[in-house]
Amino acid sequence: MLVQRPAEQVFRIARAIDGGTVVGLVLTLSCAAALSGIAEAAAYPARPIRFIVPFAPGGNGDIMGRLLGQRLTENLGQQVVVDNRAGASNIIGTELAAKAAPDGHTILLISTAHFANPSLVKQLPYDTLRDFAPVTLVGSTPLMLVTYPGLPVTTLKDLVALARAKPGSLNYGTSGTGASGHLAGALLAYMAGIDLVHVPYRGTAQATTDVLAGRVQLGFPSMTSVLPYVKAGKLKVLGMTGARRSPLAPDVPTISEAGVAGYQASIWNGVLAPAATPRAIIARLNTEIVRVLGSPEARERFSGIGTEVAHSSPEEFGAFIRSEIQKWAAVLKGTGIKAE
Repeated sequence: MLVQRPAEQVFRIARAIDGGTVVGLVLTLSCAAALSGIAEAAAYPARPIRFIVPFAPGGNGDIMGRLLGQRLTENLGQQVVVDNRAGASNIIGTELAAKAAPDGHTILLISTAHFANPSLVKQLPYDTLRDFAPVTLVGSTPLMLVTYPGLPVTTLKDLVALARAKPGSLNYGTSGTGASGHLAGALLAYMAGIDLVHVPYRGTAQATTDVLAGRVQLGFPSMTSVLPYVKAGKLKVLGMTGARRSPLAPDVPTISEAGVAGYQASIWNGVLAPAATPRAIIARLNTEIVRVLGSPEARERFSGIGTEVAHSSPEEFGAFIRSEIQKWAAVLKGTGIKAE
């Protein structure tokens, strides 16, 4: 591929000006910009890529990030280094990405908390839409609605009836305010018209321990973390939060099937880059990530953690982000949850 040198661009611009052709000047400038973007993308990546994963090591998000990082390293020819920056409902790692140089050498894995944080945090240290460039969706992971075995319910309809009979008497434990479990519970309360009390913990394991002990009645943990307890009869499962049943638990209905029609609260993961990252680099990242996601290995690894592969164009992902921000703003306002 022939890439035009800066001196040649200047010569062509000068010739257009001398000829008095404004249209020619505009076209020349457009071509120069396009060629510059092509050259930048052709040289990308020029050094290792920092892949910020704002979750603790070992969880589903971390597993996704490490699989993507490993395969992108092979495809791009530069090391993709996973940088775990957990804390503050993903805000710590997300802020780092927002302030990074927009050259494609820093990318960010996000989850559903990214869409809810604008409604939960009064002063975010970044603008959720303006400070990022969407790259692609990565996957969706349903949660399980589980209950303490001693709770006198066997179906979701039983649970809704109990919650309506005794408003404010049912607690659900999650890994924290703004976490996926918190949002799943808020959406259920909003759509079913019931009052559920949120109890935040420092992690999913602590919340699940208290559901097992009956100190809280409900939980919305990841399926893979509690499936052994369900199979052992230590927890009851009332439904899945996804749009479809999971291959790992095909007998468990979705919450929508079980009585709250239209309910869907999967954990969505996707990749962003800092705003102003060149479009050609965004396109290259999108192509390579989608290529990884299309591999049998990715589908097998994702399936093993209860995740369904999902990908999109940058434009589609941008539209999805905007719609999810609006969705969670309405849910959180409707349930009376206020920004902190």
